[in-house]
Amino acid sequence: MKISSLCYIEKDNKYLMLHRVSKKNDENAGKWIGIGGKFLDGESPEECVCREVLEETGLTLTSFKYRGLVTFTSDRWECEYMHLFTADGFEGTLCECDEGKLEWIDKQRLYELTLWEGDRIFLWLLEEDRPFFSLKISYEGEKLIYASLDNKRII
Repeated sequence: MKISSLCYIEKDNKYLMLHRVSKKNDENAGKWIGIGGKFLDGESPEECVCREVLEETGLTLTSFKYRGLVTFTSDRWECEYMHLFTADGFEGTLCECDEGKLEWIDKQRLYELTLWEGDRIFLWLLEEDRPFFSLKISYEGEKLIYASLDNKRII
């Protein structure tokens, strides 16, 4: 089982997105995703997201919110529990990321990007400003085959 965090950092109605084009053997290759990664032993979700954001962007979060828990299942990869955050405050200077290209993307353009289908669901939930949610997403290969929101099937 994999445990991770993911953060959508917001500025001027844009999210900081990572285009995963640099890492070898990357399950996210070619996709645009938020900022995040795997937990280190003993980390809380908040500690993990702050560390991952700093490592990947050079930014220190000063204001962030825990938005939801996303459970991923797949026929290819191990089960993953992802803690989802948004952030609207940060300090520092954006640096280059060794996992891909960082870019501020207008929220209205997000759905034009190459995204995982499940990411489109939780981006929509963030856009709707849903209270804390639990989302389960299941894939066969890269095809979304199932999704449930707060234990109610939506796909």
